[in-house]
Amino acid sequence: MAAPNLINATTINGKTTGANLTTTSATTVLNNPASSGKCLKVNTLNIANYGGSTANITIQWNNAANLGGTSYNIAGSVNVPANSTLNIIDKTSQYYLEENQSLGATAGTANTLIVTCSYEDIS
Repeated sequence: MAAPNLINATTINGKTTGANLTTTSATTVLNNPASSGKCLKVNTLNIANYGGSTANITIQWNNAANLGGTSYNIAGSVNVPANSTLNIIDKTSQYYLEENQSLGATAGTANTLIVTCSYEDIS
């Protein structure tokens, strides 16, 4: 199954997850494994810069779980000012992660950015 029929969903749970970007390598923010039987509706994705200088971030959607497959930038090398928060995804631009898809983040500077993601787990 690629994703449940949203009209026939029996369970919708609101959830929030986060990732502290401690490296400049791609980090998984949200993962929907193959055969999960779920669709994950991403409602918000925010980046907090707790450092003293501007840092950049790239947010990508991957057409396979665990940041596999092909990566497509949602936001590419966007500057996040020091001590501020940037909203990348909100209720006006939601994303659906079907089975075997993932979202990732790559920081330009390690140990400066935190990503938070609010989503609905639909099955």
